[in-house]
Amino acid sequence: MKHFDCAIVGGGMVGAASALSLAELGLTVVVIEKFEPKPFDSSQPFDLRVSAISLASQHLLEQLNAWQQITEWRLCPYKRLGVWEHENAYTEFSCQEIEQPYLGHIVENRLIQLSLWQQLAAHKNITLLCPESLTTFEQSEDEVTLTLSSQTLAAKILVAADGAQSQVRQLSGIGVTGWDYGQDAMLINVETEHVQQDITWQQFFPTGPVAMLPMRGNHASLVWYHQKATLSRLANLSNQQLQEEIKQHFPARLGNVRVIDKGKFSLTRRHANQYQHGRVILLGDAAHTINPLAGQGVNLGFKDVKALQTVVAKAIGENHCWHCPQTLANYEKLRRNDNLIMMTTMDMFYAAFSNSNPVLKSLRNIGLATVNKMPILKSKALAYACGV
Repeated sequence: MKHFDCAIVGGGMVGAASALSLAELGLTVVVIEKFEPKPFDSSQPFDLRVSAISLASQHLLEQLNAWQQITEWRLCPYKRLGVWEHENAYTEFSCQEIEQPYLGHIVENRLIQLSLWQQLAAHKNITLLCPESLTTFEQSEDEVTLTLSSQTLAAKILVAADGAQSQVRQLSGIGVTGWDYGQDAMLINVETEHVQQDITWQQFFPTGPVAMLPMRGNHASLVWYHQKATLSRLANLSNQQLQEEIKQHFPARLGNVRVIDKGKFSLTRRHANQYQHGRVILLGDAAHTINPLAGQGVNLGFKDVKALQTVVAKAIGENHCWHCPQTLANYEKLRRNDNLIMMTTMDMFYAAFSNSNPVLKSLRNIGLATVNKMPILKSKALAYACGV
């Protein structure tokens, strides 16, 4: 039976980043993943799943030597963020307010994962098992024994980066709290009338916001929040019919679009009751799923990665037992409150803007207009969201 320092179940963006960050500390790491990302070709259409990568997440990807490859493939920087319900309460955040060249980049999730996988394959401390899957595991005082579909191995810690329906979390007996929002979100890849823009925006409606995320060239990713029945109807329309719906319901500033691809997903909030159980650690969506209103999901996951690396590095540097449950508990202390603050903030925005009460509607527009006149408040909120 092979022995490793760390076993990571899940080789997505967060799992791959955690593998590299721990391997950089000199630890031996095994990554267990069912599916390999398909190779990139510049002629491929844009994927539906994209993320707004913050400055803090970019810095982590640079540290892991994955960012340069992503820039050579494709991404789209944005410098401004516009938010409004009515035009007279339009609020815009700019990278100039935090003295940065941009606020972040819109990047396809698969390209982030693929670039990280290139680094996984080249790292001498990392073993990548794919296709492979976890069957079960057992914890002892000193290690975790994993039974996989084709072999058995052992590790000092087990990292769950296997998503919102985490098998590792369930096998660990860690419960979750949360709810479904009763809405879906539709992702729509479009070809745009306007060339690449430097702004991403959201307009709020009682049924949920509509948003535009700029992509390279004459392309964009649209996000449409609405009731499940409405989005089910929209998902069954032809691309031409959907274009007409977009023209009617999205702001005029979008311009004309041609629909290329579309898909929808449910909105849920889940928060693990604990991030650690003995030698098991939860990262990313395995620990928390957030309303995607501000695109913070993967950024929170990358913050988890950085926190775990920091905890382990500190213990190694101080010649302490880095894999003891007492040490690993420091990871949750670093991350739980920060994740909870971001999750609660997004829920407050969601609740406030989905209420059609005229008094509340007036108050939230006054609030947006007021924020636009308070540069110190704007810059502090923006810096926090960007991780700088």
